Amino acid sequence: MKRFYAIAIALMIGAGAFAQDVIRLPQPKWDDNNGGKATLVAVLKNRRSEREYSKEALSDQVLSNVLWAACGINRPAEKKITAPSAINAQDVIVFVCRSDGAFRYDALNNTLIKVSSKDLRKDVAANQAFSAVAPVSLVLVSDLNKFRSPRAELGAMDAGYVSENICLICTAMGLKTVPRATMNKEVLAKELGLIDNQILELNHPIGK
Repeated sequence: MKRFYAIAIALMIGAGAFAQDVIRLPQPKWDDNNGGKATLVAVLKNRRSEREYSKEALSDQVLSNVLWAACGINRPAEKKITAPSAINAQDVIVFVCRSDGAFRYDALNNTLIKVSSKDLRKDVAANQAFSAVAPVSLVLVSDLNKFRSPRAELGAMDAGYVSENICLICTAMGLKTVPRATMNKEVLAKELGLIDNQILELNHPIGK
């Protein structure tokens, strides 16, 4: 009986830890307040790279909208995403770096899965301090293991598609961003738990 209670308590503790490490995002919501009706032409006219950010936090609703546009599920029945992907490999992993840690975006379940408790934004910024001011940095990683054989050019191409989606949705929502390749790759690879053939491609500071 004691052993049963010990197992039950361990399972409860484990379940609690899991709940803390997974953030369920609200469903993407589009209205006049967040660029839901912005035309593509208007967005293309207004798109620009921005390097000054407010420290004001972004809500989970705003983050959910941005992540969905980046590479979220837009055809649930087929489990296909908003960004083009070579051979539908869906190789691009988006990591969200904030003051409360780093998270992997799970598009299928619309959740953030915690991978580190560290604030990695300075490592994403590297020698460009302006980037660390933004409340959110998105890091794009191509998992070349998703291809039949690792092909770096396909991973870079797919990351570019996701990056452009981020640029466009940020413009539509009145947010600021800039695509960057600079980052402390060795630190980030370790802290994000990357394995062989998972390549750090680009990052996006995002803020108001």
